[in-house]
Amino acid sequence: MVASDVGVCLLMHDVEALKPTNTGWLIADVVTDTFAFGWQRTQVESQLLTLLADERFQPYLVFPGEFVEPQSRVVSEVCPVPGKRPLFILLDATWTEARKMFRKSPYLDRFPVLSLAPEEISRYRLRRSRRDDHFCTAEVAAMCLGLAGQTQAAEALDRWLDLFSAHYLAAKRGLPVPSAG
Repeated sequence: MVASDVGVCLLMHDVEALKPTNTGWLIADVVTDTFAFGWQRTQVESQLLTLLADERFQPYLVFPGEFVEPQSRVVSEVCPVPGKRPLFILLDATWTEARKMFRKSPYLDRFPVLSLAPEEISRYRLRRSRRDDHFCTAEVAAMCLGLAGQTQAAEALDRWLDLFSAHYLAAKRGLPVPSAG
């Protein structure tokens, strides 16, 4: 764990949490205030709604701005709100599933949408994507941490993702597991 002044809320699609390539759980190893909820189209967990209403947090739904209407909801930076900590809501799913979750979760419509504009391409190679600008959940969280000024936590999460990926790929290919050092 690394000290940070943000929260992360993972909304996890169906069996995403059970996939061995899921990186959402890595966030909880770094960010103390990480919350995870299963997503369902027809029901919303009461604990999720309680978290979203918590006065300690300023929620930001993280999603590409090009898919958001009205565009006035889209922000490109974390705007400090006195007495509140940022809470990044991440849709932990495949890209197709995340778009569905975004459209079918009206309880998220009241929050600003943080649209990231990364300057790099994804390093994640455990699942295939047709686009280099599709990032895994841990990469997105690290970018959010960086935008919130939580550099140490962002760097720790990036390192943890790299180590996880190296170990996963080595095990999958029957190679020796790389050392952590």
